[in-house]
Amino acid sequence: MEGTAVDTDVIIVGAGPTGLMLAAELRLGGARVVVVERLAKPTGQSRGLGFTARAMEIFDQRGLLPRFGQGETLEISPMGHFGGVQFDYTVLEGGHFGARGIPQYKTEAVLEEWAAELGVDIRRGWEFLELTDGFLDGDDVEITVQTPNAVRKLRASYLVGADGGRSVVREAAGFDFPGTSATRAMFLADVTGCELRPRFLGERLDNGMVMAAPLAPGVDRIIVCPDDAPARPSGESVSFEEVAAAWQSITGEDISHGGAEWVSFFSDATRQASEYRRGRVLLVGDAAHIHLPAGGQGLSTGVQDAANLGWKLAAEIAGTAPEGLLDTYHGERHPVGARLLMNTRAQGMVFLGGPEADPLRQLFGELIQYDDVKRHLAGIVSGLDIRYELGDGHPLVGRRIAPRTLVLADGETSTTALLHPARGVLLDLGDSSSVRGAAAGWQGRVDVVTASAKPVDGGTDPLAGAGAVLVRPDGYVAWAGDDVSALEAALGQWFGPARP
Repeated sequence: MEGTAVDTDVIIVGAGPTGLMLAAELRLGGARVVVVERLAKPTGQSRGLGFTARAMEIFDQRGLLPRFGQGETLEISPMGHFGGVQFDYTVLEGGHFGARGIPQYKTEAVLEEWAAELGVDIRRGWEFLELTDGFLDGDDVEITVQTPNAVRKLRASYLVGADGGRSVVREAAGFDFPGTSATRAMFLADVTGCELRPRFLGERLDNGMVMAAPLAPGVDRIIVCPDDAPARPSGESVSFEEVAAAWQSITGEDISHGGAEWVSFFSDATRQASEYRRGRVLLVGDAAHIHLPAGGQGLSTGVQDAANLGWKLAAEIAGTAPEGLLDTYHGERHPVGARLLMNTRAQGMVFLGGPEADPLRQLFGELIQYDDVKRHLAGIVSGLDIRYELGDGHPLVGRRIAPRTLVLADGETSTTALLHPARGVLLDLGDSSSVRGAAAGWQGRVDVVTASAKPVDGGTDPLAGAGAVLVRPDGYVAWAGDDVSALEAALGQWFGPARP
């Protein structure tokens, strides 16, 4: 054994979108972070092609959207589907199916650049090997890694597994991962020279389902879901010839003359960790939950896991966290993960079932004609319906603060811009000296902003009736109202004791 321990606050295993997002969030909170990644360089594969409306909000609150190379706004798709049944997501106020056409390698590059700017230490070609006992009740955690030159140990206050569905961290730490095993295999590829007809939201045919969308001149993303393809071992490889044969079996179209930039397969396995934290080890993203990739929700849910955990873990490390704050990560995100698994399983039954699912597809087609049903399903897939159980009070409590323009004494800002530093925000909407005075003991942890909300055109003003609004660093409202004593209690609950 060679090398010496490297001390840091948090070690993250995995440099995918979730791990990089968490690393940056931790740095914004002042924590020192080392990311270890088995791959020597990014794969460059497109894989996930965008993110949901809620994930788009998460990126926006950190000022990241312009980095995706499409100006101040991204191209969004109002049309989406639930289990292949198409409808317009704008039936939900502020709703859409999410940003589309952004390959995962672009998302990873944006997040890696941001994390590096913030001082995250990213170590590629470093593979996690072993977790030392003591992480359940000790003061730190130690791992063994294989570096390009040696085997060495790293020590930190916390370890986070962001290493995907086959997480070695999850296995090493003994997390229970119950659920259902794969029953079928489905194929994913970026094919070249095939000139395919677009099937953006999928097409159900006699022998299965296919999707196709152009990525670049001469390149198409395809998803092929044969009804009769059995499950296969997760580590097995797949060839373009297999994908082409499956495509022809379902569509009757021969694409064997083409090629592929890369091919892969996925399954309908559905599992969720029973707990997201064991002592000093935590899980985020696919390490915590795996599911059918229906609606492109996997990457987006992982990014939201990271935004929820980052500020809490950073506060724990800084010594400012109130008792139990870190445990609210599991309390808030585990139900969201369970709901994700429910909706993706339901979509799989509707979209991928054979002829026996025809009555279910017909019923969904009828139900989705009702606006209430559309709003419900749009909220599930977009993530816009997420509400944490943070107690009674104003309707805003537990929900994300709406993107709103705010009028200051010397200009304008927005609720989104105020969240860029990843600190708490207290909106003093009534110009109240009592509200400002109540927050004095949390200076440096909570920014107090006196402003008025710019009137909205039509619809319901979500800030109506709130003299002040306390927003957590992840954008969720912790308290809203006029009762200063209740405000002080909320400040202590989420940001720790007041300081002189």
